[in-house]
Amino acid sequence: MTHFFALYLFLIAAGGLGGFLSGMLGIGGGIIMFPLLLYIPTLFGLPALGVKGITGLTMTQGFFATLTATIFYKRERLISRDLVLTLGATLFFSSLAGSLISKDMGDRLLLVIYGALALFASVLMLIPRSYLNDELSGGQVKFNMAAAISCGAVTGVLLGMVGQAGAFIIIPIMLYVLRIPLRVALGSMLAIGLISSTAGMIGKIATGQVRFDLAAALLAGAIPMAYAGGATGRKTHIKSLRWLLAAVISASAIYIWAGILRGTHG
Repeated sequence: MTHFFALYLFLIAAGGLGGFLSGMLGIGGGIIMFPLLLYIPTLFGLPALGVKGITGLTMTQGFFATLTATIFYKRERLISRDLVLTLGATLFFSSLAGSLISKDMGDRLLLVIYGALALFASVLMLIPRSYLNDELSGGQVKFNMAAAISCGAVTGVLLGMVGQAGAFIIIPIMLYVLRIPLRVALGSMLAIGLISSTAGMIGKIATGQVRFDLAAALLAGAIPMAYAGGATGRKTHIKSLRWLLAAVISASAIYIWAGILRGTHG
């Protein structure tokens, strides 16, 4: 009983961290939450959650954290409606397919897919880019619709498998493939993540991969901190946001691959 109480406290704190990052960096927190939930509990003698259970929890946490942060970014007019509808609809269906397929996949394969996505995202974030248009509002943004649909279809299936809304890979794609301004990319990703995480969450719940008591603990920390993160990110310089996002993605990719290569899981 004591161990489970400590686990709930840990989940509240972890949910708060993930929620803050959701608001500040436009991510659902999964890129941080996944390694946190996978490795940290067992270090302190807490019950292991298992990869499939973690993917269900991160998808649920991502949905509610992004919902809160999306409300903030919409008020700031930093969401591109056309981008959200195009990329979001594609991610919805492809993520749903991926989440349903994942039930029959092994833990190690899911970890490798997740690690590959994180590694690719971290490489993209290190590529130099221009900041000239990064103060544009959501209504001023133009993009290639065919490229957006193609990117969403391919990445959506993989993201649904690993239980992620996908901000850690979709934001770099927005920045470097679709060339979306950074703040609009962050805000639009939150709205898109809300759509894709809805699909993924439905698939995870339908296949019994979500523990509701643990999810409730995550949300207790995530929801209030998501709004606080949005307010902080709005006041942070564009270059600082970009490098902080790159650092978060890269550190998580290294951590995930370290565990895979050690053979710690799967």
